[in-house]
Amino acid sequence: MGLVKNLSIGILGTGFLVLATAAQAKAVTLTFDRTIGSPGFGPGQLFVPQGIAVDSQGNTLISNGRGINPDGTPNYNLGDKIEKFSPSGQYIGAIGSGGTGPGQFDEPTTVDFNPVTGDLYAGDVYNNRINQFDSQGKFIRSFANGEFTPLIPGRFFFGPSGVTFDKTGNVYVGDFNGERILKFTPDGKQIGVIGGTTGTALGEFQGVAGTRISPVSGNIFVADQYNNRVQVLDPNGKPLYTFGSAGSGPGQLLQPIGIEVDDQENVYVADSINSRVQVFDKKGNFLTSYGKPALDASGNPVPPPGLTDPPFGNPLDLTPGRFNWTGGTSLKDGKLYVGDFFQGRVQVLNVEGTRKVPEPSSALGLALLGFGAATVTLRKRGQQKPVFSLEKELQKQC
Repeated sequence: MGLVKNLSIGILGTGFLVLATAAQAKAVTLTFDRTIGSPGFGPGQLFVPQGIAVDSQGNTLISNGRGINPDGTPNYNLGDKIEKFSPSGQYIGAIGSGGTGPGQFDEPTTVDFNPVTGDLYAGDVYNNRINQFDSQGKFIRSFANGEFTPLIPGRFFFGPSGVTFDKTGNVYVGDFNGERILKFTPDGKQIGVIGGTTGTALGEFQGVAGTRISPVSGNIFVADQYNNRVQVLDPNGKPLYTFGSAGSGPGQLLQPIGIEVDDQENVYVADSINSRVQVFDKKGNFLTSYGKPALDASGNPVPPPGLTDPPFGNPLDLTPGRFNWTGGTSLKDGKLYVGDFFQGRVQVLNVEGTRKVPEPSSALGLALLGFGAATVTLRKRGQQKPVFSLEKELQKQC
């Protein structure tokens, strides 16, 4: 998924709630862990990071932005590669380089590892293709050449967007402006198409951004960017339901981009313009959110840069939990990686508390939602700390 022209496109809080359902409640906690990368154009520095993947060794791979000269021509010496960082966040090196040849990029976007083959797949916007590498970064092949819909009037994004995989290793890639998902074998042979119609009805899209296949049900979760919602499809691509609506309130979205699904089928959505990540259960019930907009010295939100500006917010607000748009995501081993689009970094969040917890009584449930995790036993860094015992409070009242 790319942005036309220059480049492709903190208050730290615990950020969790308790959500009561008919049978049970779940608590989800997102807390800040660390950052990877820093804003800039040097080795190990990032600008508009779009795709994030974590390999089996815990290394983090991040697609870097598209370099461009003042006259609008590509500058392949800036960005246009996948930057690799060690588990501790140290810069290791890069995969690919700028250009149009085999294994080169002209704006890399979505990246992810095939869990069956171990290969790395990366979107290549201006070259209109997918590049495939082995687990060590050796180029294997390009495929889907010319299959992705170009820019259309009124939009900034185009090209290959989210990549995801089913349990047999087949590859699903969003075609942002084609309003569809293309399905390929692991070696790049196209075997199916899902969607393809522009609109607002169930099964129609306006900007296919992030895609993720549930490891539990096999359902396909899609960030439907300009419809400000998430669409859920069955494993065959049949539309099931949507959730989310336009806005900035809890559970509302403004141009969602990245999306992840965990083994409890909780759904993590990069709510880009709202500069936060929101968490939902598999049916779209809001659970929690994390993140706030970057602020300037006067306390006002920092706007994203203009198309002819450097690719960073001005000023930068590198406070943990502050974002200038949230973008690409990755979920691995209890960590959620979130691209801080216009601040040249990735913020890593701890994901905790996805276990089931007892449901409050219906009388207390509504009141207890106001102070969230004070109604449950918290778990942090492997230790449990009782904060509030609902059972004991009920016993006192009986």
